[in-house]
Amino acid sequence: MSKAIWWLIFIFGCGLAVLIAYYALPQIKPERIAQPTAPAAPQPSVPAQPQIRYPVTQPPEEKPLPALDVSDSTMKNALGGLFSDQTLIELFQLQDFVRRIVATVDNLPRNKVALRLIPVKRAGGKFLVAGKDGSLAISALNAARYALHLRLAAAIDTGKLVALYIHFYPLFQQAYQELGYPKGYFNDRLVDVIDHLLAAPEVKAPVKLVQPNVFYLFADPELEARSAGHKLLMRVGGENASMIKAKLSDIRSELTRQTPNR
Repeated sequence: MSKAIWWLIFIFGCGLAVLIAYYALPQIKPERIAQPTAPAAPQPSVPAQPQIRYPVTQPPEEKPLPALDVSDSTMKNALGGLFSDQTLIELFQLQDFVRRIVATVDNLPRNKVALRLIPVKRAGGKFLVAGKDGSLAISALNAARYALHLRLAAAIDTGKLVALYIHFYPLFQQAYQELGYPKGYFNDRLVDVIDHLLAAPEVKAPVKLVQPNVFYLFADPELEARSAGHKLLMRVGGENASMIKAKLSDIRSELTRQTPNR
């Protein structure tokens, strides 16, 4: 089971940047004479440009942002305004940081998250399980492993966090397009992923598990079929999941207040 929980919050956590395409109706030329003629060939349909649902409005910048490939040091300095140097070292994977965030956000609604790409280091300790054989369940003690991470996340000023994201948004957008979405809009994807995470089911303890091989799985097939993001929230314990969702909800409100009618 993955131990990466805290990064759900920092990356604003997490659905798809919906690309809404519509097609123009075929153009039919009027007939000039009242006699049978071959029907005019329909004009080829032209997809519309994707509609941006949650546009990011950036204030004028005093100096240009660094290129994405050399942005790590700039991002580290910016994060230093939110975290101590020790926290940065202990928690974050700062190499290729922007690309890590974008890839992880994009993966959360999918079946798996690439652990090698997550922007934050794993929580310490082992995943704690209670019972044995046919009565395995997530231990009630497992939730305590994430206490430090959740305290740090709760202490982050949401407005400052979102302002930092907006300041560097062109880098996130570039990384998203490089990921394989040349016409996509990352902020739309981000808001949808957050909505997806907020829709994760609330599961009551004990959460039963099975261990067919090396890894633990949810005993309930419906839970095991859930996305990677939902599974992460279901593993941390009900109280922790509620705290994460509350923070994600605050972040979503801050992200979307520029488009209040959407």
